[in-house]
Amino acid sequence: MRKILVVNDDGINSPGLRAAVEALSGLGEITAVAPATQKSGVGRSMSLFSPVSISQARIDGARAFAIDGTPVDAVIVGIYGVLGEKPELLVSGINIGENMSCEATTSGTVGAAMEGASQGVPAIAVSLHAEGRIKFEEIQPEVDFSWGRRVLRRCAEYVLERGLPEGVDLLNINVPERPRGGVRITRLARRMYTTRLQRRRDPRGRTYFWIDGDPIYDSEPGTDVHAVRVEGCISVSPLSLDFTSYPALERLEELAELLRKD
Repeated sequence: MRKILVVNDDGINSPGLRAAVEALSGLGEITAVAPATQKSGVGRSMSLFSPVSISQARIDGARAFAIDGTPVDAVIVGIYGVLGEKPELLVSGINIGENMSCEATTSGTVGAAMEGASQGVPAIAVSLHAEGRIKFEEIQPEVDFSWGRRVLRRCAEYVLERGLPEGVDLLNINVPERPRGGVRITRLARRMYTTRLQRRRDPRGRTYFWIDGDPIYDSEPGTDVHAVRVEGCISVSPLSLDFTSYPALERLEELAELLRKD
């Protein structure tokens, strides 16, 4: 039977994790490994200076384990510590909150999918765009996962049967909670949020900073941000782990010559 590993960054108790398991039911033997607590925004960080503990959890339809670590830790522990072999598919999500644009590399959801792809496993990251909802709470808001489950199911069936296209390492999928349009195959926008830094003082008068920002809505057509936020469409972005700028390889030979000089 095909093995499917499900991970996330919202934590083992996230309703999105359960929604993902439900969506994948019947496609294979499902194992869920997830952080014990909320780990949004940690990207591809992993625990190199502390041990990663593991304990059994309970999710209907899957073997489930909680770890004291990051989403990337969940992938590594899931593959090499729990399964003992590479699964046929890795699914990261369903995340509560969109993960779009080049900023998606900060996402633990996308970071886990990237780690799965690095390990040679076809990977899908799937996130739910829930307008105006609180995304980073330990007790997460109630959202409608029906569209997220439907899209994940069909994408998982496609990848399991056909594999990913050549040059594609993972799919980054963003689903509006209530889509107004169809499906768009998209490229990454440059930004998803503006950057704002708020300077504040604690009760002792010491300075601290709070990082936040506002959603961007004016990205170009063809991007994931435009598809989801402007058109209300489902966005599927095929991603590669290779960040190389190939057009620059020849153009930077001038720089190489400068570096070769004594």
